[in-house]
Amino acid sequence: MIALRAAKAATVAAIALFASLVTFGNLTDYNTNFVFVEHVLSMDTIYAFSTIKYRAITDPAIAHAAYALIIATQAATAVLCWIGAGALARRLSADAAAFNRAKTLAVVGLTLGFLVWHVGFMSIGGEWFGMWQSQQWNGVPSAFRFVMTIIAVLIFVAIPDQELERGGTA
Repeated sequence: MIALRAAKAATVAAIALFASLVTFGNLTDYNTNFVFVEHVLSMDTIYAFSTIKYRAITDPAIAHAAYALIIATQAATAVLCWIGAGALARRLSADAAAFNRAKTLAVVGLTLGFLVWHVGFMSIGGEWFGMWQSQQWNGVPSAFRFVMTIIAVLIFVAIPDQELERGGTA
């Protein structure tokens, strides 16, 4: 069904838009978002009695490098998803094999997005740096929402498409 193919292209484009807006925000409001990264890495707002504070990173150069890596991966997610959505849209009416092959960059972009927010924010930020302990700088709930949305789109896109029905009335 061509509507399902169009939905796949549209949902990938939606993730591309989201990642683009996040990247744009991180670049145009660099300091506000950098402060978030700095606080997470320095672990200065986690529980006072926490015994994991030895993991803290307080070197501003490392914080800037970490933030640059975050922005770069978010930008790469956006670019790959935009290209992937375009590839899907161009092949909406193609045979099933061609449409399924066109999913590659979308799948790569969605997977990278999943890794940014799951590994970067939930695993490293949330668990390693104890971000979940912070009342002010806990990005885990937001990251979880992003991860769930991205994985849902990834699963949807990964479902193999069949040949389109030709010449019917529907």
